[in-house]
Amino acid sequence: MNPVLKPLLETVRGKRQDRLPIWIMRQAGRYLPEYRELRARAGSFLDLCYTPELAAEVTLQPLRRFDLDAAILFSDILVIPDALGQTVRFEVGEGPQLEPITAMTLDRLDPETALEKLNPIIETVRRVRAGLSPDKTLIGFCGSPWTVATYMIGGRGSSDQAAARVFALTQPVAFARLIDILVDTSVEYLAAQFRAGADVVQLFESWAMNLDEVAFDRWVIEPNRRIVEGLRREIPDAPVIGFPRGAAGNLPAYAARTKVNLLGLDYGTPLAFAQNLPAGLGVQGNLDPLRLLAGGEQMDDRIRQIVAGFRDRPHIFNLGHGIVPETPIAHVERLIEVARGAF
Repeated sequence: MNPVLKPLLETVRGKRQDRLPIWIMRQAGRYLPEYRELRARAGSFLDLCYTPELAAEVTLQPLRRFDLDAAILFSDILVIPDALGQTVRFEVGEGPQLEPITAMTLDRLDPETALEKLNPIIETVRRVRAGLSPDKTLIGFCGSPWTVATYMIGGRGSSDQAAARVFALTQPVAFARLIDILVDTSVEYLAAQFRAGADVVQLFESWAMNLDEVAFDRWVIEPNRRIVEGLRREIPDAPVIGFPRGAAGNLPAYAARTKVNLLGLDYGTPLAFAQNLPAGLGVQGNLDPLRLLAGGEQMDDRIRQIVAGFRDRPHIFNLGHGIVPETPIAHVERLIEVARGAF
């Protein structure tokens, strides 16, 4: 019996499909009333991430509402520092807060037991795989080392990642050691996701902006390259999407050096620039989430421009960053209708 075709997975592998594959970053989350109801009784955000029954339910919720081609694991990029032993809290209305790490406290991290602590999330992957239609792709993920390090050092998100940038410049040995820990832990974590049933994984380099080209090469491209290389030693030919948000002119070098299968584009990437990426390189994106929030003709027009702009290469339609909580459900339904109609 021939296996069931998964259009989104085939697109990641470089095969343009007859039907436009679609998923939406942060599709499992706060804009859905069923998520808000479950979240209210789940305890803390990390409790939700570490409870397989609930996390699997959240992962599957958007596919019950929308004609999407993939489920993405419901979790967070900061489960890795939490599993390494750093104190991580999610405060309502304030985002994540971590006890900032220093060169003197690096020894407190425990990579040896990190994967064991992440076992509940791997169990979520198994449960989602069991409950997912065979034509749907299951996307696993992790945060890329530079992005995760910015939170670990700064203690929270920031607009310029100044704490991590200064740390990397003034304490390069300690920073390189932290990146090594994150690379190795990420490889183990992603390989475990594949073994549990993930079809593809995405590397979220959410803070790839604000770095000069030398720092970008060293702290974004090289660690992501090492993750892809190490992962494919564990899982041969593992399909990987790279999403270096804000990479701008560094995108071609990132794609070439990391050897990701498909490149996620943020909404600031001009279509004309993306069209000059290497022929055949698949792309994902890149509607502005606020266009989706606003809806109407402006959204429809931009969707059609994006679909038309990528007719000559494998393309997964998506936002250029995560969906915002205030987004009307009707706008998501309209996005799918217009994107599929324009393909």
